[in-house]
Amino acid sequence: MINFSLQGKIALITGASRGIGKAIAMTLSEHGAQCILVSRKLEGLREVAGKIEKNGAKAIPIACHMGYLNQIGSLFKTVRKQFGRLDILVNNAGTNPYFGEMLGADEAAWDKTHDVNLKGPFFMIKYAAPLMVEAGGGAIVNVSSVSGMRPGLMQGIYAITKSGLIAMTKAYARELADKNIRVNALLPGLTKTRFSRALVDNKEIYDQAIKRIPMGRYAEPGEMAGAVLYLLSDAASYTTGMCLTCDGGLLA
Repeated sequence: MINFSLQGKIALITGASRGIGKAIAMTLSEHGAQCILVSRKLEGLREVAGKIEKNGAKAIPIACHMGYLNQIGSLFKTVRKQFGRLDILVNNAGTNPYFGEMLGADEAAWDKTHDVNLKGPFFMIKYAAPLMVEAGGGAIVNVSSVSGMRPGLMQGIYAITKSGLIAMTKAYARELADKNIRVNALLPGLTKTRFSRALVDNKEIYDQAIKRIPMGRYAEPGEMAGAVLYLLSDAASYTTGMCLTCDGGLLA
């Protein structure tokens, strides 16, 4: 039988205070996972943790900036000390501080986007893998973007990092397969979050984007969570190195 249960699993979700990350955390907890909620600030995480616990599940909030390796190292020391294992990792945290033509970007915009979107997930997996090996295996989902396949207007640097995340997913999938660790990627299309506000609130850009989406609308964050649940569950036990696109038909 197809099994979507995550009962007894320890799951770590980055960027879990809002948007897609919050929706993923809520869904994983509803299917039995105990969630470690990670973001730069604790305030939003505590609110999400409260909602999860109100539903009868367990969640712990931990502040960690994906751009700083010392904080990532400390995060995993805490995970090992408090839980002793890790079964699931969702690299969802992302940033796009520069919206404009690449020729107008400065080094700071490049560095921040690269650090959070690419370097952070790389080292998150590096630290998570040994814990998963000790637990007998695990599942990882990297939240990339359709921009990693087709760069969006004024999002060149962001697209470069998301394309790199797709390559990282495939490379890690090959390296970790014999350790019973599956690594897949989710490629969301235009989704209504605070992160995408620059697109949704700009009528001219929004109208252009919607015209290219066959379904004629943007997605809600919760519409991404089911896809992630599939990739993390035993229903996808023979699936690794895959990029699952949820984009309303944009790349069709």
